[in-house]
Amino acid sequence: MKTRTMKRTILSATILLLSVVSFAQFSRGTVKESLSIDSKILGKKVNYTIYLPFDYETSSRYYPVVYLLHGYSDNDMGWMQFGEANLIADECIAKREIPPMILVMPDGGVSFYINNFDNSVRYEDFFIQEFMPYIEKTYRIRAEKRYRGIAGLSMGGFGTLNFAFKYPEKFAACVAFSPALFSEESVMEENETNWNRMMTPVYGPYKEGRARLTDHYRINNPFDVTAAKGKDAYSDLRVMIDCGDDDFLTDDNCRMHIHLDKLGIRHEFRMRNGVHNWVYWRDNLPEGLRFIGQSFHQF
Repeated sequence: MKTRTMKRTILSATILLLSVVSFAQFSRGTVKESLSIDSKILGKKVNYTIYLPFDYETSSRYYPVVYLLHGYSDNDMGWMQFGEANLIADECIAKREIPPMILVMPDGGVSFYINNFDNSVRYEDFFIQEFMPYIEKTYRIRAEKRYRGIAGLSMGGFGTLNFAFKYPEKFAACVAFSPALFSEESVMEENETNWNRMMTPVYGPYKEGRARLTDHYRINNPFDVTAAKGKDAYSDLRVMIDCGDDDFLTDDNCRMHIHLDKLGIRHEFRMRNGVHNWVYWRDNLPEGLRFIGQSFHQF
């Protein structure tokens, strides 16, 4: 009996040691949470969290960057707290699946990352005109299109497509996880209660029928933006859209895939088993980072 107990103890200790060694073999990057930038455009401080790869403090090199956007009602710390983005990046870098890169996570509030209907919250202007330039001057970042990617989930997935499709000259690649898209069909189906709860601050007061398809809606709708620009605008933008098959946003994600196909805009469309939750996004972030990381390599 003592021998059996001793064997179990030795086995447990060995497993623990192997786990520690496995964990230790990955060099760990640095996470800095709740930093802030003073925004003149928004008239307030805006928080952001940043991930710096393991060799940032010991080298003088410049790095590619990925802007990682959170979902509705979350904040700049969501991708670290719930998404474990730093641990995923550490592991992917250690395995040489992605190049060392900086991840930047701004607090987008519930703005959907656009200028709202009356321009009282100009988040898009802040992000493009203030935030990106500030980040790329403050940190050692290769501040050019070929070394810049963007990704996000849900509201952040919408923001990802909005930024990438409006400003394809700024991004090499984008990955939208479960993007909260608003096709004409879904906008027309939205009831007044839901509209007033989520949409009024962004798109304006509830209206009946097609009156809600305002000019503001159209200039901030990836369906309309891509149709207006045409496929040539996206010839060197790599696009991935990834959504769970049981997600409540599945229909509009499928519509976007079909829409891009009809326009001839190259993209990757993934529909996997899963729902609208952190389990899905954590599981699929590694592939998203690999997809963007490929854009940073020279072929």
